[in-house]
Amino acid sequence: MPTPRTKAGGARPEALFKPPPERQPLAARMRPRTLDEFVGQEHLVGERGPLRRSVARGHLSSILLWGPPGTGKTSLARLLAQELNAEFATMSAVMSGVADVRATIAQAQDRLALNQQRTILFLDEIHRFNKAQQDALLPHVEDGTVTLIGATTENPYFEVNSALLSRMRVWRLETLPDHAVATVVRRALTDEERGLAGSLGPDGGAALEDAAFEHLVSLAGGDARSAMNVLEGAVALAESEDVRDAAGHVSPRLEDVEAAAQQRVLAYDRAGDGHYDTVSAFIKSLRGNDPDAALYWLAAMIAAGEDPRFIVRRLIIAASEDVGNADPRALQVAVAAAQALDHIGLPEAQYAMAQATTYIASAPKSDSVGRAYGAALADILAKGSLPVPNHVRTAGDRRMKTHGIGVGYRYPHDFEGDDIEQQYLPDELASRRYYVPGDQGYEATIAARMDARAEARRAKPRKKDRPSPATASMTDAMRPREGERKRLADTQNKDAAE
Repeated sequence: MPTPRTKAGGARPEALFKPPPERQPLAARMRPRTLDEFVGQEHLVGERGPLRRSVARGHLSSILLWGPPGTGKTSLARLLAQELNAEFATMSAVMSGVADVRATIAQAQDRLALNQQRTILFLDEIHRFNKAQQDALLPHVEDGTVTLIGATTENPYFEVNSALLSRMRVWRLETLPDHAVATVVRRALTDEERGLAGSLGPDGGAALEDAAFEHLVSLAGGDARSAMNVLEGAVALAESEDVRDAAGHVSPRLEDVEAAAQQRVLAYDRAGDGHYDTVSAFIKSLRGNDPDAALYWLAAMIAAGEDPRFIVRRLIIAASEDVGNADPRALQVAVAAAQALDHIGLPEAQYAMAQATTYIASAPKSDSVGRAYGAALADILAKGSLPVPNHVRTAGDRRMKTHGIGVGYRYPHDFEGDDIEQQYLPDELASRRYYVPGDQGYEATIAARMDARAEARRAKPRKKDRPSPATASMTDAMRPREGERKRLADTQNKDAAE
């Protein structure tokens, strides 16, 4: 019989190491106790969420929870283990090594052999495990000795071993919306068993005035843990000065929330006029070629807790809407800033966002692309989707050519300048022109190129001289193989019919 091992090394069943409730921070006490109490991540644990449906059937494969801080990764892992009546063992990648992994696996093997109980191993900050540590988990994840739940704030496709990643399902947790954070804060204020309304809270309980409540939620930036920590600190400050409302509740003021968060209250509300006014100033500064103002409004949004993904979306829009082809690189810079945010997160991504902001604000401007697309869309909405001219339709079968489909198309690369004038628009719009480049930046080059092409088209078109098979197109090169495939298919069909 296997000898039971002590739990001194390796993973630790959490219940054995919990301090008493009065010693726990508010965020730890208010962790959800059931999946029904879990707030947010409806796409995973909502009524039709895949994780909820999976554990309802008694099944859970190894998974990796990827998302920003405070979105419920640890709580969700614990609840999944609870739903399956599995042992929940935790390990921190920051503090554990290969020896701890082996000890944990040995404990899981004993548990499975002696009690037929499965073990869910929660590995926090899994991206900090080196290759050897991750490799030590591979066979035991694959054979089911443990069900691994990893958690990371970093992009796992860059940070986690591909071998381990292939044995896990990656689930993305999203930043909590403000209404979800508000639910968590409200629950902490009213819960008599674990929150601030009972013996673990101040005498008389706690309450937040509307302005302080809204600012705390906005300040959290979708991080429930941060909201709990700020709330607990603000209540302590208000209690020390005996600041109470008419009902006798300890009532932190706006300045108490500010002091607890160690962050100035900014005239900015992510759901109100401050949000829209600041975003409007940011966009108009980009459009108006003022990098200094654009940087100021960028900093104001980030400091106030605006969702950084919202900001980079506005940068990408501005790069196409206001810069366009006047500087095509603006879109590349904006998209790169969005990718940088996804890869490294804040605060480091502020550099990339500031770089994109100054580039776009300093770039030459043109709205020609947007105007051109708007005109094309207006024609679609007014006239519907008009028929494609026959000569630019595809003739998938040569017999279609007897109906005029695909007949008359001239291949531009066969002509000098790799261009030949022919109609591509529907007959009803044959002379319509949508895109008229401006005279700023690279669009001036595009305009000159289009003028030169129009001038060349007025001359008699000349076909290129193609004397050598070495200059054959890809289509020409593949034609014999396609013919051979057709002959083989015909032969197979004939044999099958006999």
